[in-house]
Amino acid sequence: MKSELPYLGVRMPDLRRAWRPFFAAHPIGGRAAFDAALAELWDDAEFREERYTALALLERHAEHVTLPLLERLIVEGAWWDLVDTVARRVGDLLRRDRAVADEMRRWSRDPDLWKRRVSIICQLGFRADTDLALLYGCIEPNLGDREFFVRKAIGWALRDYAWHDPREVDRYVRANADRLSGLSRREATKNLARLLE
Repeated sequence: MKSELPYLGVRMPDLRRAWRPFFAAHPIGGRAAFDAALAELWDDAEFREERYTALALLERHAEHVTLPLLERLIVEGAWWDLVDTVARRVGDLLRRDRAVADEMRRWSRDPDLWKRRVSIICQLGFRADTDLALLYGCIEPNLGDREFFVRKAIGWALRDYAWHDPREVDRYVRANADRLSGLSRREATKNLARLLE
């Protein structure tokens, strides 16, 4: 795992068990308390697990989460383990505020590869609620990207949507076979044959 921060070596299941009593013992009273807690956990982090805890705090306090805050965490986190978790919070905002879709279209063309990745994967798990035009709109400017994490995101997002509409994903992959990277195609079609039966 590439990381500027060292690990304590705490496994994720153990972290999750530790978070329950930790958050219960340290309730967040409002925006100022949330900002202070997030700053302590994220900005002052000395270990990777502290940043994971900051992201767990986001999940528990959606009322204080804003797109500019998530954008900062994406740019500063700049690695898949943090960015992919933040992408889920972006998806939460997208479900509540369709104006976030316009920002995702802008992020899909951003020089920052992690913002591009988030624009592609922010609808993971949406299934029937997926905005297909948005998904394709965020994939399109990245089809020629050579960055592994962007190509992987394209395939992952398509594979996830295939659980809802495998025929559409099959159509899209065939129509764009010469533009999708081999990695994106392989990821997109992992379960496709079984889903099309």
